[in-house]
Amino acid sequence: MTTYGIVATLLLAQAGQATQSAPQAPLIAAAPNLTLEDALREAQAKNLDLRVARARLDQSKELHWKAWSAYLPQISATGTYTHNELGDVNVPFPVFSDTGVFQRNASILMQKQEQVNGQLQASQAIIAPQAWFAIAAARAGERLGEDSTESARRDILFGVAQAYYGAVGLRQVVTIQERQLAIALDHEKDAKVRFDAGTTPKVTLLRAEIDRSRAEQDLKRAQNSHLSAKVALAALLDRKDAEFDVVVPASPRLPSVGPEVLEEAAARDRPDVKAAAEQVTVSSRNRAGVVTRYLPTLGAFGRYQYSNAAGFSGDTTTWAVGLALNWTILDGFLRESDLRESAGKVREAEAARASTIVKARADVRQARLDLDSAVANREKAKEQLALAQENQRLVNVNYKAGAATYLEVTDANTALLQAELTQVSESLSADLAALRVLKAAGAFDPTQSGGLSAAVPQPTR
Repeated sequence: MTTYGIVATLLLAQAGQATQSAPQAPLIAAAPNLTLEDALREAQAKNLDLRVARARLDQSKELHWKAWSAYLPQISATGTYTHNELGDVNVPFPVFSDTGVFQRNASILMQKQEQVNGQLQASQAIIAPQAWFAIAAARAGERLGEDSTESARRDILFGVAQAYYGAVGLRQVVTIQERQLAIALDHEKDAKVRFDAGTTPKVTLLRAEIDRSRAEQDLKRAQNSHLSAKVALAALLDRKDAEFDVVVPASPRLPSVGPEVLEEAAARDRPDVKAAAEQVTVSSRNRAGVVTRYLPTLGAFGRYQYSNAAGFSGDTTTWAVGLALNWTILDGFLRESDLRESAGKVREAEAARASTIVKARADVRQARLDLDSAVANREKAKEQLALAQENQRLVNVNYKAGAATYLEVTDANTALLQAELTQVSESLSADLAALRVLKAAGAFDPTQSGGLSAAVPQPTR
């Protein structure tokens, strides 16, 4: 792998080894700048994965309405039209006076050939313990959905920040390769003058031409990798094109608190920790709902009926109201099985919550260690860059004075290139490491004021 390939891997693997290319491509055209803050705002509004998460959240907000439906009034209406094979069915009966004297024969219409019936029925739960806990579990489920969506939102925006830093790093690599090409062209020109003057062998000119060709190739590769990184970033922002340029963002500012405070904040404020706690609540409410299935339920009902066949009462309409008590005495031990299952789910949720808290604390510790290493590497990279720049300057002076060979010049330029690429990589890695500390502590919320330099909330005393 070439030097550029190593640096590109460090820069979030935004670019890998490209195929061999033709001579130097034109420099990247100027385009409107897109800052990191602008990119995060666009992602907040347009990212498709975030839209999916919000749509799922909207679906979860219907949970409590579904749960309440079992406790709200239920009204149903039915109607039937029937064409019977027989004609109207009348049942004859005698009519007597109050004194028991027969007066006449009459008939009752029991069934019409064209019969119409209708019924309107309403019911209302009065005592329904299982519905109570279902409503409580549904509300906890909605909070779980909100916390899970918030966790996904922060993960997506952090991914956008990573992609942006990758594009910034590759843009700086392009600038470095442009500078290296300019140096290679200058050396080639100098080598040709010396060769034409007969003061240097042809192998020196050939080496300069090889270095220039390699610099053109590396620049083309860097330009394509940079454009590829912008395409990936544009996809995260739901942009149709990558007609923008990125700028180096300001370094994130970490809160000036101790590691213990950061760990406590992570165990308290991270959305995934809150979601795990709500899962425990949901499981507990569901278990309580299983217990309430041992209790009876009481409801009220009302019924209104119409039929065009009056029957014995002589009325085409009837109504009734009443109470209904339901109590399942034995259900084949299904409740006992469900109770054991729900108890296991509670234990599972509690263990998952404890695991999430442990992971959150460990993430903070690991992120701080990574940040310490990244900051140290950045400082060393700056020092090595200064040394490489001075070395390259001295070698060039000696070469022009005839006290150094072209091979030494090539080695000095290669060392400078490596130092510049390493400095770019380590600087951006340090900034990303700082963002990871904020994310691990639950303080990474770039859509809020100071989201990239958030202060960690202190515990309430």
